[in-house]
Amino acid sequence: MATSNPIQFIQQVRAEISKVVWPTRREVLLTTVMVFIMAALTAVFFALVDLSIRGGLQLLLGMFN
Repeated sequence: MATSNPIQFIQQVRAEISKVVWPTRREVLLTTVMVFIMAALTAVFFALVDLSIRGGLQLLLGMFN
């Protein structure tokens, strides 16, 4: 494993960081909103699935009372 001194390491890190393309404020806002929308849609979907399974089980178990 090659060793390098701390100054070379810092220079290499700065060179790599300068290659990073940072998102704009608008891109961050849009993706954040999309994540919240998808999370809400997923929550609604699973709530509906849960209610339908619960209703089906109550109906099925009610037949045996």
